[in-house]
Amino acid sequence: MSEVSPDQLKQAVESQHGGKATLVQSVPVDEKFQGEPVWRGTVHIFELKGHPSAKRAYAWPYELPDGKRRFFAVLHSPPIMSPRHAVRAAIVAEHKGKSS
Repeated sequence: MSEVSPDQLKQAVESQHGGKATLVQSVPVDEKFQGEPVWRGTVHIFELKGHPSAKRAYAWPYELPDGKRRFFAVLHSPPIMSPRHAVRAAIVAEHKGKSS
């Protein structure tokens, strides 16, 4: 998968949640479940202005099995208080979506 530009992630945050996003930092996240790797990548942290309830958002790309790319954009809002929490919430939501 080719690298994703911060501008692409900024667009994902703004289109999914509104407001004006500004990249603050990028951090590595290595998420495991029962000791097994579930997801590894970089989560980009954005300050969010003009959103009614969140001041921050987390975004990252994910490559689908068919080679297409999906963008996740998760708001910083309890209980999601860190990039790791955002990744966990996305994994749980994806799993629930597949099992229903």
